[in-house]
Amino acid sequence: MNTEKHLDNYLKHFNRIKAEHLKNHGLSLLPKMKDVENILDYLTELFFPGDLKDISISTLEDEVRYYMQHLSNHLYKQIFIAYRYENPDMGECEAREKTEAVIDSLLENLGKIRQLIKLDAQAGFDGDPAAQSLHEIILCYPAIRALSVHRVAHHLYNQGVPLIPRMMNEIVHRETGMDIHPGAHIGKSFFVDHGTGVVIGETAVIGDHVKLYQGVTLGALSFPKDSCGSLIRGTKRHPTIKNNVTIYANATILGDITIGENSIIGSSAWITRDIPDNSRVLPKDPEIVITQRHERQTRG
Repeated sequence: MNTEKHLDNYLKHFNRIKAEHLKNHGLSLLPKMKDVENILDYLTELFFPGDLKDISISTLEDEVRYYMQHLSNHLYKQIFIAYRYENPDMGECEAREKTEAVIDSLLENLGKIRQLIKLDAQAGFDGDPAAQSLHEIILCYPAIRALSVHRVAHHLYNQGVPLIPRMMNEIVHRETGMDIHPGAHIGKSFFVDHGTGVVIGETAVIGDHVKLYQGVTLGALSFPKDSCGSLIRGTKRHPTIKNNVTIYANATILGDITIGENSIIGSSAWITRDIPDNSRVLPKDPEIVITQRHERQTRG
């Protein structure tokens, strides 16, 4: 089928292309999800070495050097592309300088990030009697995968890197069912048991030694708008969870509110106001209706 007759009409729907040079417009490279997925694999190997794909690698130092170099090279390319795509007026030299600064900052802080992930894993082991070892937590629990990526994505987000942090967390969202925006601040020794269905919004702040269960939402109650009706971005609109809080399955906490230290939030609670320190919040028991079923007659 000849598609040429449809080409010009379709190209007119791209805002970045002017009508006078429809057919000769240069394309801007986009970061690719597949390439970011490879970067996450390199991160996993750096945080938890042991998958020796190259038989020439025989020491921990060799393996770390190998994956750090691959991480640096691939992440550099994707961040550089993201800067140029999101900021078309940014020159190549400026984009390279910004990208190099981001990579240097990440590598410099990679050890500190790994220490936080180890504390997350230890919190998981300490709080789950079903876990047989710390290695089981690290290798099998989705929370460690999600938190490992989130802590790196959060660092890049704070450095002002466009697109890549969100792509990282969306990849993990697909893998684990945990949706954690890279802007969310998460303290040390954090763990999510089971994990599926957890949502943590962009401006959420979570303290130290906090534990969540599956289905918990730390979301926004409303979205403020300006006088023109457009959303006001960058405002605090998600909860702050103080230290030593436990939030059980399917609890929903909405808005810029604070859950006080040492509090326990029961399953399926719906909270839209501040909770004082040392509180226990439990929804009323739902009414349970039990009816007697008639036994089926046995046929001879």
